[in-house]
Amino acid sequence: MEIECVLVRATAVPVISQSLFPDSNQKKNRNHSFKIKANTNFHQHNGHDHPFFQSAITRALYRFRETLRSDPLFVDPYAGCFAPSNIELDENLNQKMHHYRIGTRFIDDQLIAATKGADGAKQVVMFTDGMDTRAYRLKWPSSTVIYDVSPQEVFKKASQKLQDVGAKIPRSCLLLHVPLESSDMQQVLCNKGFNGSRPSIWVFQGFPVTNLVSFKEILFMASSLAMKGCLFLGEFPVWLTETQVGIKSSMEKWMYEIFMSYGFRVRIIGYDEVAKKLGQKHVIGDSDCLLFVAEQLRFSDDEMEIWRREYQRVEEDADEEGFEEL
Repeated sequence: MEIECVLVRATAVPVISQSLFPDSNQKKNRNHSFKIKANTNFHQHNGHDHPFFQSAITRALYRFRETLRSDPLFVDPYAGCFAPSNIELDENLNQKMHHYRIGTRFIDDQLIAATKGADGAKQVVMFTDGMDTRAYRLKWPSSTVIYDVSPQEVFKKASQKLQDVGAKIPRSCLLLHVPLESSDMQQVLCNKGFNGSRPSIWVFQGFPVTNLVSFKEILFMASSLAMKGCLFLGEFPVWLTETQVGIKSSMEKWMYEIFMSYGFRVRIIGYDEVAKKLGQKHVIGDSDCLLFVAEQLRFSDDEMEIWRREYQRVEEDADEEGFEEL
């Protein structure tokens, strides 16, 4: 199957300013539309100096800033309840934000395209930082089950904050959490109802992977559970390539070999390529991530088990027919 860069216009989610922010914190701009101001001390709570919290809050700040733009690539009406309002982005962070907003819109579009229609994937596995709001802000088809794999403490506190501001999962959909700290994430996914004989789509963005070995474990899990033809996409941290000593080939070739070893055919998507299709300006500088889309070429474990049982049944039927002839 040829993997294409699918870009569709995401359905804009209205900013729920009344439920997110007190009236005293809303000011009208020149066009008489509401300008949102973050009102949160979420980042000041005990324990939030942990790197998992800080990196998740930074991404929430990116989404909050993007939502406030006059022509945003996406709208996240909930990011404001995480993002501290007193942080200024320096030039380096502004550059990272530009890559992040392009990558986030690309992933949003891929998710919308992959889940729509009767044959769309109704199982979404997202490896996140714990503050990802896609489960709340995207328009999911009926019966979609979203599995958020992320740090337990971040997800728990973020979920409470989202509940406090009135965020809700679309009706007839379901959000289930799989803790990063699980000793066997694959088993937890299956225990929570993941079915390897049904279509799924897998997303990797912001997940605090610690080393290349950890990422390979995720690839192994996706390879075992995802049906043939399913997609695994997201942002691959560039620093992970540095953990492989003695790499002399190009980064793209190296990634191709890593993914192919687990049955995925991967394609690197240039941020500039996506930006151009979105009508955005040239992305300046190098990103600390690689945008990728990978297609599963193997059968999942569940598909193989179904095939084994069918083969066994055919063999038994053939043996019985042969016995009757005798």
